[in-house]
Amino acid sequence: MDFYHLTKENDSWNLTKEGNDRASKAFHTTKDEAIKESATYLESHGGGSLKIHKEDGTIQEERTYPRSADPVSSEG
Repeated sequence: MDFYHLTKENDSWNLTKEGNDRASKAFHTTKDEAIKESATYLESHGGGSLKIHKEDGTIQEERTYPRSADPVSSEG
């Protein structure tokens, strides 16, 4: 499973694969839209784990796409 981070940089939300220096995608939208677009990207590229960061850089939450690939059975 690939691991990605969604982080804020200047005026965009960047989706970066863990271990890479460059963003795979840059979204010039709201955070909610960037999360939706990141989910679509991950699902079309075989799935993965997405760590969503707050604007201050701390991790807000982690999601797995597709949901059926989530290794932990939990609510939410």
